[in-house]
Amino acid sequence: MSDDARVRLADPDDHVAVMRVLEGALLEVEASTVREGIDREAVWVAVVESSDGGSPDDRVVGALVLDTPAREGVAPRPEEVRPDSRHVEAVAVTRQRRGRGVGRMLVETALEETGCDRLTAEFRPDVEPFYAALGFDVETVPGDEERRWGELRTGR
Repeated sequence: MSDDARVRLADPDDHVAVMRVLEGALLEVEASTVREGIDREAVWVAVVESSDGGSPDDRVVGALVLDTPAREGVAPRPEEVRPDSRHVEAVAVTRQRRGRGVGRMLVETALEETGCDRLTAEFRPDVEPFYAALGFDVETVPGDEERRWGELRTGR
């Protein structure tokens, strides 16, 4: 159960907090990727009320970044080529909040908000149980035993 966490789109003020969550999970995501994702409304955050005694601010405890931004000389973004399909660039939850359904909330919210019927992800073997529990079909990346590829079809 996710207790008091809720999910919302990230805003520019969340950038540093999102980077901290991703780095805390040892994910290598460029700050520019996250910033562009926030600008494109492709980053969601799981937040809880701050417990510092009165601050109205939310504390970011999880983040999900969809799609790699377009880079010079690279094909268009995945959602431009196939709007019914999106790719999870990164998803992470703070250590204190893991196992409480926060990651699931992030993925389910992103699916609902984007309206896509196919979600893909590439990830390390140690997080395979997370993706499998969400219903992703998982396989080893050909030629790389240290990477997994997952696909979730929602059947919309």
